[in-house]
Amino acid sequence: MSFKNKTVFITGASRGIGLAIGKRLAREGANIVIFAKTAEPHPKLPGTIHTAAAEIVAAGGKALPIVGDVRSEESVQNAVNQAVAHFGGIDILINNASAIQLTGTLETDMKRYDLMHQINTRGTYLCSKICLPHLLKSENPHVLNLSPPLNMETRWFQNHVAYTMAKFGMSMCVLGMAGEYAGKVGFNALWPRTVIATAAVQNLLGGDYVVKHSRNSDILADAAYYILKRNHTDCNGNFFIDDEVLRSEGIEDLAAYAVTKGMADKDLLPDFFI
Repeated sequence: MSFKNKTVFITGASRGIGLAIGKRLAREGANIVIFAKTAEPHPKLPGTIHTAAAEIVAAGGKALPIVGDVRSEESVQNAVNQAVAHFGGIDILINNASAIQLTGTLETDMKRYDLMHQINTRGTYLCSKICLPHLLKSENPHVLNLSPPLNMETRWFQNHVAYTMAKFGMSMCVLGMAGEYAGKVGFNALWPRTVIATAAVQNLLGGDYVVKHSRNSDILADAAYYILKRNHTDCNGNFFIDDEVLRSEGIEDLAAYAVTKGMADKDLLPDFFI
């Protein structure tokens, strides 16, 4: 598949993994719709939809920054309408927007519980639902959710059950919609083997030690590129891990993705669900 003039709708693309994927596809000539809430700089997290758009253009693509909220049906519908009016359609949806809080049951207030489920599970379902009529008109439509494999074991739930439920809800969308739209739209999930060094990890989740033992977001961007190149009829219902995707493409040396130059793979921190 050529990405030239293909339109990619990415939620939460003002920074981090969403932006990295957008820039990777922009290098191939794609149109990137940046759908995120950040129009003004965040005090702890760098990047807005406008700075992201500038990076997309610099990478070689076209950008359409749209302020919006995946929790709002009206907001998502308006954004999709704008994207279709501007670029003529939608070929790929990346459900990247996510909220996280790694706390136990007693430490998780219901406001945060609701936020994680509204953004992660409901937002993914809503964006998929509203984009589907346009995806069904595309030659090679894909939906890629940034969510983990469905490993239904106690150890993945016991320390942060609310977050796990919300992320697995995204993965359940893959499981169900891949069956519902088999042969029509490719629905897949992508998840990292290791912690990925993002501003959120640096400032909110782990600090310098975790970042130094992480990979950068380029590994997910490259993995997404190889997944989305595939034919949607053959690539459907998979729960991909980033390094496995690259190795399936003959890329064995992953050293360039380590934040700390020369760090061995065994010293990298594994992600929550791996």
